Amino acid sequence: MRWRVIPFDYHNAAKNMAIDEAIMESVKAGGKPTIRFYGWFPSAVSIGYFQSMDQVVNLKKCEELGVGIVRRRTGGGSVYHSNSGEITYSLIAPEEMFPKNIIESYREICGYVIKGLKNLGIESEFKPINDIGIGHKKISGNAQTRRNGILLQHGTILYDVHVGKMFAVLNVPSEKIKDKLIKSVQERVTRILDFECVGKEQVYEALLKGFVEHKEFDFGDLTNEEEKRIEELIESKYKSKKWNFMK
Repeated sequence: MRWRVIPFDYHNAAKNMAIDEAIMESVKAGGKPTIRFYGWFPSAVSIGYFQSMDQVVNLKKCEELGVGIVRRRTGGGSVYHSNSGEITYSLIAPEEMFPKNIIESYREICGYVIKGLKNLGIESEFKPINDIGIGHKKISGNAQTRRNGILLQHGTILYDVHVGKMFAVLNVPSEKIKDKLIKSVQERVTRILDFECVGKEQVYEALLKGFVEHKEFDFGDLTNEEEKRIEELIESKYKSKKWNFMK
């Protein structure tokens, strides 16, 4: 099957989530399976589907710093998406193109990221259930959902890490615990810049090669129908309090 690849671009938090949902609907209707690469502008916090925005996000600090907020369709925890510190991907395809077993499907798709990092000279490995690590440190977190026969997996690859800002916008019980958490993250998380002095464009090109190897694909844009649906989803869902504060 031939894939559509949407090149790297920046979007705000609500639009990034709306794009993924619109593409899921498009693939369900017979459109091409799609891989896209993107960043977050402005920086944002995304929370997992089952989380409470009020409990996990420092909303006042987000407003002060101009940091966006959004609830994802996928599970997992809250994530701070720095506009300069990561590259994110989404892969959307019919379920039958990937293993039914969740861990094996993560292994296959995360394998594309691992190939991309190898293109930069960085050796990494899959860490079940859904992480990619270098030694004992995490460099990529990933999440997946399957709905109406369509699989969506998205993940972040850490180019740089802004730990201080991360914990400024996430709710932490006390300053003492915050200091411990910052130290813990620094011990458990790594970034591309710790291994290679490369620009984000080079990282994107390397990841792109990892994802499209052995695939037939065309570079493409969102269709007019998708663009229209994205705007509807932004207004009706991903910018709404009903969605973002529903738990």
